[in-house]
Amino acid sequence: MSSGTIDIDEFENADADEFEDRNDTERIVLFLDKNDDRAWKAATIAERLGLDTDAVSAILSRLKERGLVRHKRPYWAITDNKDRLQSAYRLHRQHEAADDQYGEERLADLQTDEMEDVQ
Repeated sequence: MSSGTIDIDEFENADADEFEDRNDTERIVLFLDKNDDRAWKAATIAERLGLDTDAVSAILSRLKERGLVRHKRPYWAITDNKDRLQSAYRLHRQHEAADDQYGEERLADLQTDEMEDVQ
């Protein structure tokens, strides 16, 4: 995720519209990661992604609590800890795969010791 890329196998196996369906949190993280040379105001992120500014602000606050973004009022930037970002992305993908395979599950029910470091 760090350069706005995906694995070629993921690309090849994806449905044509799969990447349009990313949730707002993932879209924000991908946007910030792709534009990691800049810091952004929440309103600008919202405008660029076609999202509500209040929703973007709330998502950014949650991402900050998880150590995935940095904040210096009024600007936001992706974390400079790429290992943490990659771990969170892997966890997200594992959780999505489990949801697809087993239906909606609570993360706590699927959590392993390795996942605890990401939260």
